[in-house]
Amino acid sequence: MTSDQGQQNGGSFRHSPTGPRIMPRTQPDFTARPRPPVQQVTDGYPAHFRWRRLASVIFILAILASAGIRAYRDLSRPDAWSFWKDQYVSPSLSSTLVANAAIGGIGTDRAVLAVSGQIGPAAAVWLRERIDEARLKRGDVVLLSSPGGNLEQGVLMGEIIRAHGLATAVGVVDKNDRIRPGFCASACVFTFAGGQTRYGLDGSALGVHRFTSKAEGEDAVADTQRVTGAILGYVTRMGVSSQVIEAMSETRNIRWLEPQEAEAMKLVTAPLKPL
Repeated sequence: MTSDQGQQNGGSFRHSPTGPRIMPRTQPDFTARPRPPVQQVTDGYPAHFRWRRLASVIFILAILASAGIRAYRDLSRPDAWSFWKDQYVSPSLSSTLVANAAIGGIGTDRAVLAVSGQIGPAAAVWLRERIDEARLKRGDVVLLSSPGGNLEQGVLMGEIIRAHGLATAVGVVDKNDRIRPGFCASACVFTFAGGQTRYGLDGSALGVHRFTSKAEGEDAVADTQRVTGAILGYVTRMGVSSQVIEAMSETRNIRWLEPQEAEAMKLVTAPLKPL
């Protein structure tokens, strides 16, 4: 076979100085190509997806555990338990809604929410809920009868009353839905001060006294100064004279203000006569 014949038969022969030489055919090498990794499948999901899902579950459980620990720490404090008890178990305050109470001097077209009892650690939240339930409108009256209680809550209650544009008065509601004289002392006075209009019912009484601090030593002095400053700022914003702070500081016992004093201090802005 000549070289020309070899070229015609598939090109197996090539010219060389020593004669024709057979060249092997080249075959593709499939073994040299990298094979894609085989994913392990468990329960119909790839392994990497299963690990991601497990990591997400662990992350969520860690968040819940952290929140649970914080909640336990919060509820482990005595004041926290007192708050929950006062709000959900046995509120220290009670209320009665009178749609058209008879209050001398302002007619009978005002709704009156009569609130009585001790001002507890959840009193402000409780009052806001009662106001919302009663759907009180601006100019309606919150009637107070309380010996006082938590000072901070008393102030917060006054803030809520002012934010709703409500009036305040001191008294109780009898079985015939008539307003009768009552008393409001200590922290209750600051709730009363929140009224947009503060009615002074003849025969009712407002009582103030010096507040006490639970701290001791220098901390007690600092705490007293801090609270005094906060209260002074509050009564000033409510339009009450700083004279009420002076009257408070004079005695640890309840000092019942004369009607003329309450008016001079601008605690009472609208004196009324009972029906």
